[in-house]
This record gives sequence, C-alpha cells and structure tokens, in this order.
Amino acid sequence: MQQASQYQTFNQETKEHVMAGETTITIIGNLTAEPEMRTTSKGGTVCNFSIAATPRQYNSQSGQWEDGQALFMRCTVWRDMAEHCAQTLHKGMRVIAQGRLTQRSYQAQDGSNRTVIELQVDEIGPSLKYATAQVARIQHAGGQSNGYSAAKNIAEISQAHPYQNNGFSNANPFGGSAPAPQPANNGQLPPSDPWGNAGQSNNFGQFNQGDEEF
Repeated sequence: MQQASQYQTFNQETKEHVMAGETTITIIGNLTAEPEMRTTSKGGTVCNFSIAATPRQYNSQSGQWEDGQALFMRCTVWRDMAEHCAQTLHKGMRVIAQGRLTQRSYQAQDGSNRTVIELQVDEIGPSLKYATAQVARIQHAGGQSNGYSAAKNIAEISQAHPYQNNGFSNANPFGGSAPAPQPANNGQLPPSDPWGNAGQSNNFGQFNQGDEEF
C-alpha cells in the first residue's frame, strides 16, 4: 500500500495521467516525417509525429532477411517534452517510445467522423543500436531537473557511414546486416530508405475537446 501511495503522489506532482487499466506499450521504429509542434487554444504545447515499426523475418527459401509489414503508430507528446521532441527528433531517426494507447474521435475536413488510435508518449529517445547521441540536461523552473532531455543540436550522430542526421549509423536502420559503404550524399536519406519520399504532414486531424490532453 505504501508503494502504491508513493506512485500516485509522484504522478500527481508530475501531472501525468497514468491510471489503472491503461494499455502501456513500447514501440521501436523510425519517424516517417518531421515532428509537427503547435500551440493549443489554451496555450499548451503539443507535438505530433508518426513512428513506423518494421519487423524483420528470415526467408528460408531465399536465405535472406526481409522486411515484414510495417506498423504505423501516431504519437502525441505534450508540454515541455513536446518542445524537446521538436528540437531533437527528425525524419528517419530510429527511436524507442513508451506510452499509453488512447482512442479519440475527430471530424475530418470532408465532414466525416473518424476514430484513431494514438500513443500518448511518456518517454522517448533515440535508439543507440545504430547511432550515438549527445544528451543535455534541461533545467526546469524552480531549479529542479527531472532527468535528461535533448536541447539544441544534441542529437548529433557520430558515424563513419554517411547516413547523416537521421539517427542511423554504420548499419541497416531496419535491422539485418550493415550495408556496404556508399559515397557521401550530403546528409540525405539513402535511396533504399522507404521513408525517403514520405509526406511532409502527419495529418492528425483536429483536437476537439479543448485541445487538452485527456
């Protein structure tokens, strides 16, 4: 009972809406587009992006690893962490995100009512499997620091392979063996990257309930 009480107090202090019975998942994948940050009608900050998780499976007939069907997860981040995500995350970057699955309905531009499943992100960071990243501590109001978060230009990728600024290093970002070195491409995504021509908008619809996290 004492542990449960401490857990509830911690979440009240950090204003996290974690409740019993919520579905919590962890997803590992690549951002399909640049994060989109905006300010709500009540002055809150929210950042939206989409993560594509592509499983790898071995084809015994061809003797090669192949991409399976990708899972696309819409993600929402609020408050200070929304700004951290907008400053740090970029299209193509491989990330690890943990959060709560939520369902919401909205009215599309054509007037139809739609329902989407989203991940309310509680924790997120770059995957270090194929890359390295520098981390900067964020000092919050009141002199308290709640861990580490990315600020300006701190997700710099250290690598010998020219997959620059996309969260990739000297390996295949979707799993499997590392590709052979290629000539420098001025920081562009490699031609084989399936998200290289992804759309620029995540099209998350409009928030209808006061633009506040629920």
